[in-house]
Amino acid sequence: MVVGIIIGASIFVQPSEVSRHVSTIPAMFGVWAAAGLLSICGALVSARLATAFPHTGGIYVYLKETMSPALGFLWGWAMFWSAHSGIIAAISMVLARYAAVLVPMDDREMKLVAIGCILLLSAVNYVGVRAGSTVQTTFTIAKIAAIAAILIAVATLAPPAAHSENVVSGPQGFSEFLLAISAGLFAYGGWHQVTYAAGETIEPKKTIPRALMVGMAIVTTCYLALNAAYLHVLPLKTVLNSQHIAADAASVLMGPRAAALVAGLVIVSAFGGLSGTVLQGPRVYYAIAQDGLAFRAMGVAHKRFQTPHIAIIAQAIWASALVATGTYRALFTRVVYTEFLFFGLMAIGLMRLEKRWSLAAVVFIAGCAIVVGNQLAADWKESAIGLLMVAAGLPVFLYLRQKHDH
Repeated sequence: MVVGIIIGASIFVQPSEVSRHVSTIPAMFGVWAAAGLLSICGALVSARLATAFPHTGGIYVYLKETMSPALGFLWGWAMFWSAHSGIIAAISMVLARYAAVLVPMDDREMKLVAIGCILLLSAVNYVGVRAGSTVQTTFTIAKIAAIAAILIAVATLAPPAAHSENVVSGPQGFSEFLLAISAGLFAYGGWHQVTYAAGETIEPKKTIPRALMVGMAIVTTCYLALNAAYLHVLPLKTVLNSQHIAADAASVLMGPRAAALVAGLVIVSAFGGLSGTVLQGPRVYYAIAQDGLAFRAMGVAHKRFQTPHIAIIAQAIWASALVATGTYRALFTRVVYTEFLFFGLMAIGLMRLEKRWSLAAVVFIAGCAIVVGNQLAADWKESAIGLLMVAAGLPVFLYLRQKHDH
């Protein structure tokens, strides 16, 4: 499930977002390697906390137990209004964009396709986690096979390396490199989501840490290999500016029909990633409601399917609204710095719990602080809006806690 959640459409989009900030081959590999390393450190932290708290709710539970109930609630609040729903909206928008490669559509029709996908997968998860997991497993197998096919095609059909330069004109500087890492981190996003349903997982103390480590190793290897394949087939300038890099590489190797097939791959990959993401969020909202810190309906399980059906419906409605009103770049940027603010607090909570330092936690905390701080410095107005959305949850928490206590 970890691989299926993380490897979605973003690896076929984010290289162009990364290229907005770096313009050399070594820098590109440095970005993807650094983003992978930071994500692995985060997965190690999350795995240790999942072992200590094998309950449905993931980061909400970790923050509530190791830091404070207020921080746990604010994470759930940020998930619903910005982070998790934003991920669902962004992935669905990429899926619709690539669907338009196969069937021409205007912006309105693409948004309708994106919303339709959200509603379809929400319906699948409405009828039970087992059905959702079956969909997730099917698409994970399909996407790994398709990625392997691309790599094999590059190895067997590609001409000698097409790029003739290692540097092209573009942004420079350490701040730009950090912004590129932030863009790369979105492609690695989702490593924490497997812990959201820990309470529904068989032997979570063994299963979750193993799944996180094996999954992250596979994902990091795939991403580095795919970027190496792109750079082997395409000139560096094309790589840095391409909006459909996988399709461009396929077109060079085997022509336009291959590019259309790759567009199909992106759709499959996006559908798989979207399936896993839609599956996880409502479990967190359900856990918060069970603690009396959300509307009571969010904590009600369906009588027949035993799923948090109201939470699933609410998530589907809000994610669809984000699709209707937002842009891809604005969504993923807000997702990254909002998530990493709470990820850093999660790692601090682990050290408080264990009363000792660990290398993974220290590296992860430092990385989170740098990512969030650099984004604030680069675009303080947009960042301030996102942080105000998070802070708006505090008075709601105080009201709900008082109501629950009475």
